[in-house]
Order: sequence, then structure tokens, then C-alpha cells
Amino acid sequence: MRLFAIGTSFLVLTALSFAFPAAARATTLKSVQDRGELVCGVSTGIPGFSIVDEKGSWSGFDVDFCRAVAAAVLADPAKVRFVPLDADERFDALKTKKIDLLARNSTWTITSEADHDVAFVGVNYYDGQGFLVPKRRKITSALELGGSKVCLKNGTESEANLADFFEANRMKFEAVRFETLPEMLKAYETGGCDVVTSDVSQLYAGRLELSKKAEHAILADVISKEPLGPAVRQDDMQWFEIVKWVNYAMLNAEELGISSANIADAKQSKKPSVRRFVGAEGDSAKELGLSPDWAVNVVKAVGNYGESLDRNVGAKSPLGITRGLNHLWTMGGIQYAPPIR
Repeated sequence: MRLFAIGTSFLVLTALSFAFPAAARATTLKSVQDRGELVCGVSTGIPGFSIVDEKGSWSGFDVDFCRAVAAAVLADPAKVRFVPLDADERFDALKTKKIDLLARNSTWTITSEADHDVAFVGVNYYDGQGFLVPKRRKITSALELGGSKVCLKNGTESEANLADFFEANRMKFEAVRFETLPEMLKAYETGGCDVVTSDVSQLYAGRLELSKKAEHAILADVISKEPLGPAVRQDDMQWFEIVKWVNYAMLNAEELGISSANIADAKQSKKPSVRRFVGAEGDSAKELGLSPDWAVNVVKAVGNYGESLDRNVGAKSPLGITRGLNHLWTMGGIQYAPPIR
């Protein structure tokens, strides 16, 4: 009887550890395939991650992931409907089945999962909270920010992280809250606050929007761990596995040297690991309920992990963020994927 006293945490772990009956497991995949469209939740606009242009075309690292999932399950990366979501509505949209998948700069925490009945499939971007300041203030360390008015985004973990940092260092601050990044940046430029705090990736994106971006600096200090990743509902183990392995497929492709440029050649490879990746050997596709070429379709659609990262937020993008922790484990980073076998 004591087993039942463990409560919600035990039930959640159990749900993610054991397979559901076939009918329950297939719900989301079947719905997406019957609909012929993946409904993917993204941000309302963060350059490099998810942004829509005047023609209604979406682009970004998170957008690529949505398209990768569509390529895996529908064999067509174009079959995605993007739903822009604010921070305070993103998890409810997933829980109420307004969307099939959330790919929206969301930090994986125990609270995010337990309070909203969602499950993160992995970390596809390691980030951390930092600070954007005017260069004229000649600030080189976050420890010099005592007494500042700090712009931050409402409905995120930013304020709690900020409070922890300032309290630990016996400094005071005044929080100025906003619903969107553009509102926050406007207030910053017009003197409504002295500094902006957010995930470092968002600070790089936000700086691009400033009228005199060269006059602003992003401090080297990182005050939190922000493991960002896609999330799904906890009630469908099959869908959880599919989305998880799409993420891992992009990482494995980069590690194996498979890219959008050579995927056709990879299909002719004699290497066992590559043959398993392209579906020429093994039964991973059957276990996921997908076609044998599901991973090939992913790479054809968006490239491997490094291609997508570099194109959207890295060295080949306007943001120019160094990979850092997001390098593969073989290159000094901590991105690591289980093998497809």
C-alpha cells in the first residue's frame, strides 16, 4: 500500500518508463497522420529560433525541429502549422491538445513537467541567463549591477534566477516586467531600465533589433542553467519516443558525418552505423512506427544538428553565437546522443 503514497511523481515516472497499450500509444501519431499536418507551438518571435516574415514564412532553429518531426512522420517538412505562443500559455496549449509538439525556447525543469503534465524529450540547446548592458556604463561583470532596474520577461524563470543571483551577492535590483521581447527592448532603449536579462541566446537575438546594436554588450557572466528542448504530453509514449529520436537523429547524423549535402551517398555506405541510420539495416523504424527512411527524411529536410544550429544561431547566422556547450561531445561540448541500433 505504501507504493500508492508516492503520488504523482511515481505515476509520472511510471508513465515514461513503461510502454502503454498500443491504442493509447498511437494516439498522437495517428492524429497527425490522419490530419496530414503537424501542429507545432513556437514563440511569438525570437530571431534565430522562431520568426515569421512578412510573407508568413517561418524560420529558425525551433522551426527546423518542427519540420524535422514532420519529415519523419509525414515524409514532408512543409506539412507543419505553426502556432505562436506566449510563455504563459505554451504548456497549457500542449496539455489541452491545441498543439502536438512544443518547440519554443522552453527550459526543462521539474516544475515545468510536473505542473503541466508535459515531458521534455531532451536538450537540443544548452543556454543560460545573462545580461545585456550599454557599453557606455563600462560594466564588465554582473557583480557591478547592484541597484539596477532590470527588464525581464513575465511568465519565465528569469525573475527567480535574478533574485537568487542578487540575493547571493547581497545586491538589490528593481524588476521591470514585460510580456514580449520587443516591449522589453523598447523600454531598455528609452531608459525604462538599465539592463536586460534573459537567456543569452535571446539577448543575442534582441541586440540585433536595437537601433545602435554596436553600443551594447552581452556580459560573459551566466547565472543559471537553461537546458532548452522540445516537449510533448505525458500520455503518449510512442509520440514521446518519436520526437525524442528525431532530436537524437540530428545529433547522430552530425557525429557520423552525414549531412544534407551527402545524404544520398550515405544511403550507399557499407558502414554498419550509417546503414542503420539510413534504414538499410536494423528495425528502429518498425519500433517507432515510421518508414525505414525516417531519419534520411529528417536530414534531407533540415540537415544535421550542426547544420541547423550554425544556419540559425551559430557562425553562419546573424546572431553568430559560438557553439560552446552545444558542440558534440567529441568536440569538447556536451551534446551526446544514444546510438541508433
